[in-house]
Amino acid sequence: MTFTDVSQITPLDADLCRKLARCGAANLSNILLKRGFRNTFLLGLRPISHDMAPMVGPAFTMRWIPAREDVDSMALYSREDSLHRRAIEECPPGAVLVMSTGSDSRASCMGDMMALRLKMRGVAGVVTDGGFRDAPGIRSSGLSCFERESSGPATPIWLHPTELNTPIGCAGVAIYPGDIIVGDGEGIVAIPRSLARDVAEEAVLIAEYEVFVAMHLRRGRSIFGLFPATNDSAAEYQKWLEDGRPDAQ
Repeated sequence: MTFTDVSQITPLDADLCRKLARCGAANLSNILLKRGFRNTFLLGLRPISHDMAPMVGPAFTMRWIPAREDVDSMALYSREDSLHRRAIEECPPGAVLVMSTGSDSRASCMGDMMALRLKMRGVAGVVTDGGFRDAPGIRSSGLSCFERESSGPATPIWLHPTELNTPIGCAGVAIYPGDIIVGDGEGIVAIPRSLARDVAEEAVLIAEYEVFVAMHLRRGRSIFGLFPATNDSAAEYQKWLEDGRPDAQ
């Protein structure tokens, strides 16, 4: 069997993962917008479980095209050259498997046994603009997964796996192998790998400032002159930090 070149899917260090997981997909997409990236949020996708931990990892991609009857059948699943099965076995530990169906959810692109195998291999999660089957089993596996909507029909009815680890479009966003995928309760954002650390560092600073903002809003302070930050509120925030963040919640 020929395996996919995954040399560009290098793991993230633990510190960068923690920072990205803390900051929220929506905040990260706003920071990318400031850098000129307008289309980074995968709209319309939702977590299969609302109590899962944030998902962070480099993208390992898979592309589907519409199925054709002389090529696609359940028999394909027993073959070692099935790209669908290979994706499950070749997606690197720590990576996020991103599957593009062209927003077609007429058939499932993963079920609970595949999710369990990915979880046991240490994969960070799965994203699709299609749908999964066996939702209760996927939830019980503990794997972080995002989909457009649940889909029960068998995969070969509508979907044919055609490429691994090439640039794809998922939910209308360009995803390149190795891009950093961050998913949480708000949704999913794709970050170009070269920008990930700078974006994470800025996002942490914003998250810290929002702790300060929330503290004052709870006391009844107006949002004007506080959020977004002004020169005066930024100076007040720095003094609060120097004083050891008193009354922070």
